Amino acid sequence: MKLNGTTISDIAARANVSKSTVSRVLNDKSVVNQQTRKVVLEAMESLGYQANAFARSLASGRSMTVGVLTQKIGSPFYDMIMQGVIQGFAGTGYSPLFVDGQWEESTALEVIRAVLGRKVDGMLLLGGDLPEQQLNELKERLPTIVVGKEIPGWENQCVYIDNISAAYDATKHLIDFGHRDIAIIQGIKQHQDAMRRFDGYAKALADAGIELDPGLVLEGDFSAQSGIVGISSLLMRGKSFTAVFCANDMVAYGARLALQRHGIRVPEDVSIVGFDDQGESAYVTPPLTTVRQPGTEMGAAAAAGLVQLMQGKPCVLPTLQAELKCRESVARVLR
Repeated sequence: MKLNGTTISDIAARANVSKSTVSRVLNDKSVVNQQTRKVVLEAMESLGYQANAFARSLASGRSMTVGVLTQKIGSPFYDMIMQGVIQGFAGTGYSPLFVDGQWEESTALEVIRAVLGRKVDGMLLLGGDLPEQQLNELKERLPTIVVGKEIPGWENQCVYIDNISAAYDATKHLIDFGHRDIAIIQGIKQHQDAMRRFDGYAKALADAGIELDPGLVLEGDFSAQSGIVGISSLLMRGKSFTAVFCANDMVAYGARLALQRHGIRVPEDVSIVGFDDQGESAYVTPPLTTVRQPGTEMGAAAAAGLVQLMQGKPCVLPTLQAELKCRESVARVLR
């Protein structure tokens, strides 16, 4: 093995030990005397030697890499989770290998197979809608944690928030401000988050004695464009509404733009609530009232839990809470 001109033989000669001893140090074998290990490490440092990670993985049976499947790189919320993942693996010796599922089951399965071919030691799945059969097969094959989704039978291997409760609080906030004609622009139809946020919205209306109006329920896909389309649909159909609950902040940004283009003021004429609390949401005009989903903390917790699993230890995952961030995009209804 040779790197930057330095070989194991060079290290052995500098440390005055055998090549097999150097090899045991490189492969982290505990049988090496601590004083000898120190001498070898000092020799490596003085020669500017860095261990070949691939060669070490062949010897140890571990690649020290982790596959991380995200959904559409560039999505602000999933990027927050990825930042948390990076933080969570810092200092552990494990390196994340990020791949993009593009919200497509076939794409996700393809990139997972590619990552498994790299002999990763574990997998983190950020969101997505893979069938439970494939998820369970993956969990049986290697340590796996899912972020942003609750899966039956995966206790202590999922990191998520209570989307129903969070959406309930967001909708109730609008109701408490006097709103009764509250539209919702949803996320991807079959996505667990979207469905549960709709359930929270519907429950808040029911608890307040407000009949759910199907005409105020708009399909979306978590994109800003779906916020524009949703508002345009409401206005073209002449639907009366004083507030909009959006499936995420991107949808809220689009809804806000569509309202502005039609001369409708936020929050004086229509109030808006988002979901996720992206970094920009506190600085848009007006600052967006939204549900803060702790994406960075979720990613860091998942990474730390996966390290525990890969080391054969019990996985302990924290219970993370969403928080309603009240800003200036909601106003009271004047009757």
